[in-house]
Amino acid sequence: MSALGTGRRLLLVTNDFPPRPGGIQSFLYGIVSRLDPDDVVVFTSRWRDWQEWDAQQSFQVIRHDTEMMLPTTGVRKHAVEVFREHGCTDVWFGAAAPLGLLAPALRDAGAQRIIATTHGHEIGWGRVPGFRQALRRIADGVDVLTYLGEFTRARLATAIGPNINKLHRLAPGVDTEMFNPNVDGSVKRADLGWTDRPVVVCVSRLMPRKGQDVLVRALPEIRRRAGDVGLLLVGGGPARSKIERLVRDYGLLNDVHITGSVPFEQLPSWYRAGDVFAMPCRERANGLDVEGLGMVFLEAAACGLPVVAGRSGGSTDALLDGETGHLVDGTKPVEVAEAISGLLTDDDNARAMGAHGRVWVTETWTWDTVVEAFTGFVQT
Repeated sequence: MSALGTGRRLLLVTNDFPPRPGGIQSFLYGIVSRLDPDDVVVFTSRWRDWQEWDAQQSFQVIRHDTEMMLPTTGVRKHAVEVFREHGCTDVWFGAAAPLGLLAPALRDAGAQRIIATTHGHEIGWGRVPGFRQALRRIADGVDVLTYLGEFTRARLATAIGPNINKLHRLAPGVDTEMFNPNVDGSVKRADLGWTDRPVVVCVSRLMPRKGQDVLVRALPEIRRRAGDVGLLLVGGGPARSKIERLVRDYGLLNDVHITGSVPFEQLPSWYRAGDVFAMPCRERANGLDVEGLGMVFLEAAACGLPVVAGRSGGSTDALLDGETGHLVDGTKPVEVAEAISGLLTDDDNARAMGAHGRVWVTETWTWDTVVEAFTGFVQT
């Protein structure tokens, strides 16, 4: 556990926190769970089964009475109340936009240091008049504005003007003990009846940006090139019904399985149920909807899988193209099929890429480094 320092107590203000699923949620929890539990209080929105989840945590969680918090008068008052009642000294906005607009109110309440973390959606904010001004206001009100990688830094720098000196890199770590190549995925495959077939796995929320629809469109060509391949989509989300229609339209009911949402602790075995990991994410809405980084690429690599990723925002930072996997145009099913089938038909290359990915993640994406950087932002 890392301590923030004598007399310091951090208030995390965020919508993105477990048991709500997602990459941002995992990122924030990865840091909070490694801090001294007496040094942090979480102020967040509600989600399914939140009471049971909160009761299992060693740190304190305060839930607003809605499933989504916006920077309204009611949320502002509640945040200030929690900050004061729990003796907090510092504030962290788990996602800079939009709740970072509450920074001035919390500064007035006594916050000494205010950190705001950006992901993918803030990049979109920086490109739209009005939202761009709001992002500038957020940057004005904080001491540190974090970014995931060079792509996000470049986009943010053009939007926040004189606040560029507040930009500092903070990317997620990977629990390489939890996500590792020795996890047994054979039971998952056996449960599907897929023990003897090659499997492409995608672990992600089912959302248009993530590109699961392109995987379905690419699957017939993958099967033509690489044999009786199954596609395993792990996760739930708003695009599920569209993807299920595509599966039916393509006659792939026996070759595509969608799990729906699964518990976080089961993710390693779902990754290891696959031979290749693929998520052909793509930019949408003229670049307003992009991938901030793509933790799933790193988790898959930690599990020893070769990775196929679409070029979208910061996804290019989450693999070494040609070494741990391949970058593709996520809008082109044929290109996606070529990259995936190439790995499925070349076992030696696939194993080498998976092994290289494991070493790279273990050496480069450690939680110890992430938490050390974060506590430095609070203490400086």
